Amino acid sequence: MKLGVVGLPNVGKSTLFNAITNAGAQAENYPFCTIEPNTGVVMVPDARLNVLADMYHPKKVTPTTIEFVDIAGLVKGASRGEGLGNKFLSHIREVDAIVHVVRCFENENIIHVDGSVNPARDIETINLELIFADMDTVQRRKDKAEKSFRGGDKKSGAEAELAEKLYAHLESGKPARTYPADEEEQEIMNGWFLLTTKPVIYAANIAEDDIGKPESEIQYLPEVEKIAREENAEIIVISAAIEEEIAQMNPEEKAEFLEDLGIGESGLDRLITACYRLLGLISFLTVGEDECRAWTITRGTKAPQAAGKIHTDFEKGFIRAEVVPYDTLVENGSMAACKEKGLVRSEGKDYVMKDGDVTLFRFNV
Repeated sequence: MKLGVVGLPNVGKSTLFNAITNAGAQAENYPFCTIEPNTGVVMVPDARLNVLADMYHPKKVTPTTIEFVDIAGLVKGASRGEGLGNKFLSHIREVDAIVHVVRCFENENIIHVDGSVNPARDIETINLELIFADMDTVQRRKDKAEKSFRGGDKKSGAEAELAEKLYAHLESGKPARTYPADEEEQEIMNGWFLLTTKPVIYAANIAEDDIGKPESEIQYLPEVEKIAREENAEIIVISAAIEEEIAQMNPEEKAEFLEDLGIGESGLDRLITACYRLLGLISFLTVGEDECRAWTITRGTKAPQAAGKIHTDFEKGFIRAEVVPYDTLVENGSMAACKEKGLVRSEGKDYVMKDGDVTLFRFNV
């Protein structure tokens, strides 16, 4: 899974990226500090792995990972190539979801590219540039489909009709992900790779002093929440400055610091949870003396395809999956104990994997 971290210059985007990846991206107080995207791979926290490690004492514990890409700050006119627009848009095309960092704090020492803090305006600036880029794409698709339709390709008629309706939707300032597509239209749209179909998480970057306050009392936050609701987007409240401090702490210090702040878990943990929810992801687990490991799959994935995540041979020669829920395994202490009590299920090719399934795949190639 690859997440693109975007935002206007100087909203705290690279500071947040540094904090959650410890990748050391530049974070200077001037626009376009980030030109080529910085990439960082972070481990997904999963307390279940720690419990399984205590049970199995494996040689290795391997959590699943998420890749964050810190994409250059954007300005008005990016869709026409202004600033670093073309690079910005091409990098967004390569990610699975967008983490849109929005500045919700005042600080006279950190300049704003538009001269003042206004989250609604900032969000609109980026959304409109993505919409403009998509309008160009949809218009080209429409022209091509109409030409094919005139040439006798009847299937192109539906594509041209969708392009016309979607263009009007985009022209009204709405992202493609809010277009009420039916199943056939959705299939067509999937082949267009539009920027505004990508899921979005708004990361409202608040001041350190606002941590722990009721959200209704945090300046600018309600307007970001309203926009997220209207777009069916996710939102997390985060302080990039606090996350930067947390990133430098050992686990014991981190736990104590979070408890003192009264926030329970770090912004990274909440961001990952939101990403999983937004993209419909779950994790299944494999255990043994060599390794305890988490694997990320899309909700609804069947057993053979889950096995293919481990190795393509597992999917090709899939026989069955031996499955026990994580809670059941922990409660009984071992896979052997679960087998004795008949708690390990033998599942076939049509089994849909569930979050926390501890699985042993049987295969033959």
